[in-house]
Formats: sequence, structure tokens, C-alpha cells
Amino acid sequence: MIKPTHSVLNKTLMWLLALCVGLRFASLALYPLMDTTEARYGEMARIMFETGNWVTPMFDYGIPFWGKPPLFTWLSSLGFTVFGVNEFGARIPHLLVGFGIIALLYQFARDEYKSKTLGLLCATVLASTSSFILLSGAVMTDTVLTFSISLSMISFWQAWNGKHKIWGYLFFIGLALGMLSKGPLAIVLVGISLTLWLLPKSRWKQLWQRLPWGYGSMLFIAIALPWYLIAEHRTPGFLNYFIVGEHIKRFIVSGWQGDLYGSAHERTRGTIWLYAFLAMLPWSPILIWQWLRNLKENRDVEQSENGMTSFLLLWMLAPMLLFSFSGNILASYVMPALPAMALLLTQLHLQRPLPYRLYQIGFVTPLLLIGLVSALHFQWVKVKSERDLLTQWQAQVEAQHSDLFYLHKRPFSGQYYSAGRAKERSADIHTWLPNQQNAFFIIQAKKDRTDYLDWSCQERGQSKTETLLFCHP
Repeated sequence: MIKPTHSVLNKTLMWLLALCVGLRFASLALYPLMDTTEARYGEMARIMFETGNWVTPMFDYGIPFWGKPPLFTWLSSLGFTVFGVNEFGARIPHLLVGFGIIALLYQFARDEYKSKTLGLLCATVLASTSSFILLSGAVMTDTVLTFSISLSMISFWQAWNGKHKIWGYLFFIGLALGMLSKGPLAIVLVGISLTLWLLPKSRWKQLWQRLPWGYGSMLFIAIALPWYLIAEHRTPGFLNYFIVGEHIKRFIVSGWQGDLYGSAHERTRGTIWLYAFLAMLPWSPILIWQWLRNLKENRDVEQSENGMTSFLLLWMLAPMLLFSFSGNILASYVMPALPAMALLLTQLHLQRPLPYRLYQIGFVTPLLLIGLVSALHFQWVKVKSERDLLTQWQAQVEAQHSDLFYLHKRPFSGQYYSAGRAKERSADIHTWLPNQQNAFFIIQAKKDRTDYLDWSCQERGQSKTETLLFCHP
């Protein structure tokens, strides 16, 4: 018989989960792909969809992108195939992967704790974690990486505890998907968690009996290796740049100058911990409170004999431990820790339940989502996207038969929303204007006063910061 408090908690959690999932789904097409990350990755997917080159993501036509494996590009390209080249098509595959993580955690927590309520609690905590619900609906690499790591970690736990043998193979499948989503980083994060957990009590001695290392390794190689070999064959130099540059120099060389596709994100070392606290809101204060309760009562956090709490704790801490000494980080690097955070909070609730009303704090997230999407949709805040200006360009009669330029730097969203037609032009017009024969549109900052000699230019559109000009001889 379900206790009344459990019934109320279930209703609260179901409403919260439905709001977070429903609102995020409804929001996907309400704001443009924004610079720099979403528009850049969206353009790579658009080029892949247009050219049919499903092997090498392209930074621009003819310029291979060696910075990431292709799984994120495959997802958005498939979305374009089904829904057309638009914001919804670009984002929906990533959100579905996010929903997959929520479902995976619900199933795991429900079976592990023998409680649908705790399964629902875990799924809802994850879905209402502000950074998770935002990032899982974005065109990024982090959602599929988080799914891959979650699949590997949960599969390892199930295989370790003697569940069906398929879990052992799913562990290696998760690692292979991680290699296709963000490369060796997935193996490193899983490796940190498991190594630190296996060392105490000589657990590592049982490792070789708990996983199907032979067939599992063959399965991993069969899934992950072919793309790497084909990619290196198509564009020689990829492996050196991706393995050495992106996975060693990027993280240990502050301000690394070898990035071919942008600039490194230099931050003070240790900033990842602040990012973690913010990324786990609104649940991070409650998690810390639960932890302090254990310390105050002089109780060992590890209540279970099988080591579940420490397993979840190390899974959660792995990204922060890895990136503590990195000078080049983003807030999204915390995302692989969020499923473990939700499971750990559920585990601590099982040990020392909190008042169910406390979980109503999660309703802050759908309110935040409504406010943020509204601000972007109605442009109450500055939107870093060229969509509106390029919509004005597309409406011009001359658009189909004229060139399109950006004076100075072309934003990634300018490339995406012009379907690759926009090109960069130097502010030194003498280097290119004398050779220009076709009429052209050019987008420049409002404060720019460039004079296009011997050309007649008319204003055809504008945004808050830029002007669209049409120039003809």
C-alpha cells in the first residue's frame, strides 16, 4: 500500500517531469541556432546533409573538421532528413538522446531500489536540473557523450552485480559510442571513476571475471575503429590533430594556439568546480546539505555493502577531477556528471529521506526555461544569431542572383542561415572590390562607414547592430 506522502510525492514528481520534458520539446523551434557552438555544429550537419559526405564533418566546404568525431553531426543530419533544415530538425535528435538518458536512469533506479517512486525521483531530478534540460536540447556533443558514459557506468554496475550478461556487452557499446561522440575523453572519464572505485577492498581482483573482455573488446573495436581509419584515410593528419592536439595540448597548455577552428577557452584552473555547482542547480544545495547531514551525524556515507554510494560519488566527481588542472574548459564539460548526481541524490534520500515539499524546488527549472526561451524568442535580450537579418536578405528579389558577403568576420549563424552562400570579405576593399563583377549584398556593422567606390549601395535591411546593403555597379 502506497503511503499518502508517497502519493503526493509521485504527483509532484510527475508534474515536474512532464513540465520539463514538454516545455523543452515545445521550445526547440522558438529561437534560432546561436553563435558560436550551435550554429557551428548546425552548419556542419547542414553541409553533411547537403553533400552526402557522412564520413568527415566539414567546417566549411572543402575544409574538414578534425575537432570532434561525427556522432553529433550524424544526429542533426538525420534530423534534417526527417524534418527539414530548421531549428527543430537540428535539435530534436539531441533532445531524444537526453530523454533516453532520463529513461535509462528511471529504469536503473527503479530496479536497483525496488521502488517506482525512487525511479521517478531520480528521473525527475535529472530532467529538472537546469543545465541538463537546456543542453540536451542544444546542438552540441555533450548530450550523446553523457548518454554513452551513463550507459557504460550503469552497465558496469549491473554486470558487476551479476545481472544478465548483456550488460557486459552494453558496457563496451557505451565506450564505443563515447569514442564516436567525443573521442578518448569518454574512456578517460569512465576510467577515472572505475579505477578509483576498484582500488579499495581489492575490488580490482574481480574485474576480469565480471566483464566479457574478449568479445566485448572486439565489439568495441568493430563499432568505433572503422570510422577513425576511414576518416584518417580521407583526410590524412586527422588522428595526430585529434588525439594529440584536442586531447592533450588543449587541456594542459593554457591558451593553446593550435586550435584550427577557433580559440581555446582559457579559464582559471579549478573553475570547473564552480561550473559544477551552477550546472547542478537547483539541486546542488540540497546535495551538499544531505552530505553535511552525514558528516554532522558522524555517519559513514557508504551505507550499502556493495559500494553503491561511493560508485555514484566517483562517477559524479570524475569530470571535475579531470578538468581541475585544465585551463581550457567550458561549463558544458560538467554534463556527464549530472546523471550520477541525480542517482546520488536519490541514494541519499533513500538513506535519510527529506520532506517531499523540498522537491518542489525543481519547479524553478520550467519557470526558468519559459523565461529564457521567451527572452530569446521575443528578443528581450541580445540574440547572437543572424537569422532575422538573413530572413530580410532572402526576401530581396536580387538575393538568388547576387553574391552575399560579410565585411570582416562571418558568424557561423551567417553561414548556416545563408545555406553556405555567405562569404567573408576584408575591410581592405582594394584587395577584392576591383575584381568584383556581380552585384552583391554585404552585411557590415552599423558603425562601419566603408565606401564601396564606383558602386551604388542601398540599405535593404538591418538588425540592432548590423546593416544589410545591396550594391551594384
